[in-house]
Amino acid sequence: MKVVITGGAGFLGQRLARALLQRGSLTGPSGEATPIERIVLFDVVHAEGFSDPRVETRAGDIADASVIDAIIGNDTDSVFHLAAVVSGEAEADFDKGMRVNLDGTRHLLEICRKRARPVRFVFASSTAVFGGEMPSTVPPDFELNPQTSYGTQKAISEMLVNDYSRRGFIDGRSLRLPTISVRPGKPNRAASSFASGIVREPLAGIEAECPVAPTVRMWLCSPGTVIDNFFHAHELPAASLGTNRSLNLPGISVSVAQMVADLEAVAGKEVASRVRWNRDPKIAKLVDGWPAALDARRALSLGFRVDAQFADLIRAYMEGR
Repeated sequence: MKVVITGGAGFLGQRLARALLQRGSLTGPSGEATPIERIVLFDVVHAEGFSDPRVETRAGDIADASVIDAIIGNDTDSVFHLAAVVSGEAEADFDKGMRVNLDGTRHLLEICRKRARPVRFVFASSTAVFGGEMPSTVPPDFELNPQTSYGTQKAISEMLVNDYSRRGFIDGRSLRLPTISVRPGKPNRAASSFASGIVREPLAGIEAECPVAPTVRMWLCSPGTVIDNFFHAHELPAASLGTNRSLNLPGISVSVAQMVADLEAVAGKEVASRVRWNRDPKIAKLVDGWPAALDARRALSLGFRVDAQFADLIRAYMEGR
């Protein structure tokens, strides 16, 4: 079978690709486990570090329908759609966010619709689809009321995935991802980037600024768990999802103060002292509009994984997991 990963040069895209190579198979159109013969990693730049002959890297603009048409051939069985302009960048550049996050998703869905058989389509959505006045724990049927352009683009894309699935054009699943922590590498323009930076940089001996108040609560998930949940979403039979293909993924709700306290407990006081509290009104406004916790009972009943506590996320990062 052939698998396409958009955003394939990114951290999650590359990690997903390596996990796919190790796994070796996915459920194919026949409903049986089918060997993965080809993985196409598509992004604005070529993914690097892959020598496996099953991997092909492609670079281009996801908003260019002709580029996507050349990648999603009739032999494509599964698509993991991770490509996106991140939250802070989508808010700063409205046109770019709309072109990539919305137009790019629409082009991708439309090209999948024209293929000979329905593609199994896993879409990385976001908790940013919620906003405004919210309860302390957001239920799965809570109205979508995004307060950012990024959240709006994700919400519209979820509705498209639902409708294309209803009509039998694709077999879609939209996963509202928690903030992923701890991410390796360098900070990006996501408003949530600090949720990794206040752990990653202090562990490397570098001071890190936290742009939100210590009392702010985050809905978090480790990289390893989210990759496992991508697989689980792909393997679920369509009948188990019903008419609503959008799922609140499980996470842990933790205050930023507790994150720093856990860093101290795991790595020591000197490491935790490298976190500097310096509120950034723009970032704080975006983060304050996100839910602090989601009711993920539906996802848990379907077998999705959840992390135990934030300290475990820190240890997993330190151990390279």
